[in-house]
Amino acid sequence: MDTIASLFSFITTPVSWVIVQFHKVYGAIFGPDTGWAWGLSIVSLVILIRICLIPLFVKQIKATRAMQTLQPEMKKIQERYKNDRQRQSEEMMKLYKDTGTNPLSSCLPILAQSPFFFALYHVLSAIASGKTIGVINNDLLASARQAHIFGAPLAVKFMDSEATVQKLGASLTDVRVVTAIMIVLMSASQFFTQRQLMTKNVDTTVKTPYMQQQKMLMYIFPVMFAFFGINFPVGVLVYWLTTNVWTMGQQMFVIRNNPTPGSKAQAAYLERLSKHVEHHGKIRRRGEKVIVKAIVAKGRDRNDAERKFINGLTKLGLAAQADGSVAKSDVEMIENEDGTTTPAGAPKRQQPKRQSKSQRQSGAPAKAADEPAPTTSLTKSDEPQDTPPAAKPAGPKPGTGSGRSKAQSGQRKGGQQRPKSPSKK
Repeated sequence: MDTIASLFSFITTPVSWVIVQFHKVYGAIFGPDTGWAWGLSIVSLVILIRICLIPLFVKQIKATRAMQTLQPEMKKIQERYKNDRQRQSEEMMKLYKDTGTNPLSSCLPILAQSPFFFALYHVLSAIASGKTIGVINNDLLASARQAHIFGAPLAVKFMDSEATVQKLGASLTDVRVVTAIMIVLMSASQFFTQRQLMTKNVDTTVKTPYMQQQKMLMYIFPVMFAFFGINFPVGVLVYWLTTNVWTMGQQMFVIRNNPTPGSKAQAAYLERLSKHVEHHGKIRRRGEKVIVKAIVAKGRDRNDAERKFINGLTKLGLAAQADGSVAKSDVEMIENEDGTTTPAGAPKRQQPKRQSKSQRQSGAPAKAADEPAPTTSLTKSDEPQDTPPAAKPAGPKPGTGSGRSKAQSGQRKGGQQRPKSPSKK
């Protein structure tokens, strides 16, 4: 770890200068040699760094969501070229280029703050060794070595020997207890942050290998933090615990106000937004308009939560606009039995009348439910028949419905029959 930290020695002077400036402020309040002054200086350094990294965090969110969207396409490429690794890599790079997605963008915040982390580790290691570094002179070095956080010096580690701990004016028991509690809190905060991301802010409608990878990382990261944490000085543990708490709070804010489409967080967000629109009758915030605008642009590709939101607006007599706002709808909508809405006065779809077995066998077309049945006249025409028929039609075959053909021709059973043509002699 010392070798890695020495690679970032070029940034130790700016980091030490920032810590000293914060120490002057907190030293005037709590005393220059107290653990509060030095500990809050490290916390302030974390907050300053994370504020500067907010633009990268926004890019990380966009990159992560873009990767989630591309997972189905990536899976198709892997299945199509599973026997050709080179072609698979080429198609993946082409997909990233066409969609403007960079897989490394999701790692930008971690990569950006790693130099500050190793620089702080280098500074605290120098303080533990009794060496001046950066802008920390001998007076500041003596003050930092005397600072304790709950009985543990800033530069001590969990694995340090009792002799090393006693040189810094502390007991080994206090150091082990404080560092163990901080390591557990650091690992727990990392686990909760990853679990929150997996359970609330993941599109549950798409099952991809990306979700399985994130689930594995949810358990691997806390173990890694616990393993490396026993070799971190107390000051570095303060730094890492602070940055984990910041990440957790920042992620909670993003999940609540800008959730991933198709996730449980989006369903909860749209439900809150529906209640807000019902109460106020409009959408005020810019972020809310951006989300509604994206939902309107999807059209028929909306998920269940988005369709429920649009139908809820319709029931209130409102309609979502293309710019993300809502306005009163001129068309009155009614709710159907299946939960969908249709314009009032729209013609209902007529169900075809069920056919009988004989009709299905003969191929007769089905009639609408409200179509009146044709009536058959049973009265015989009184007009004389001047022209005799040319030839007697062949009689119907048995079982082909001869009774029905007689009724349709106007003859009545047992009644007056037509005169037969004279026989030829």
